[in-house]
Amino acid sequence: MRYVNIVLGLLMVAFAAVQYNDPDPQVWVPIYLVPATWAFAAAFYLSRTVSRSGTVLLGACVLAYLALVVYYWPQTPGFWRKDVWWEVEEAREGMGMMIAFAVLLFVSATAFMARSRRS
Repeated sequence: MRYVNIVLGLLMVAFAAVQYNDPDPQVWVPIYLVPATWAFAAAFYLSRTVSRSGTVLLGACVLAYLALVVYYWPQTPGFWRKDVWWEVEEAREGMGMMIAFAVLLFVSATAFMARSRRS
């Protein structure tokens, strides 16, 4: 799990890095860096991630990102098709939000399994 979290953290950092030419990087860079931080925390500081405060903060982030997925959900029909997301910014933003949420869900699963092993 450690290596998967490292790869996911690096992926989120790469997503943040390519926002330099986006019209609103001040929104999207933090959106991608939060899951990156959690992925690295799960990879290198798992005991802190599964602590009581870590679990509460991670849960709050998951709920916040779920709300953001709903907010940024693409309204464009067929948004998952390459010819659509290649052209439509809203589709790319929605899919990026879904990926960030998926990373947080994976980190949560990692933390849950670690807590289960400790009990």
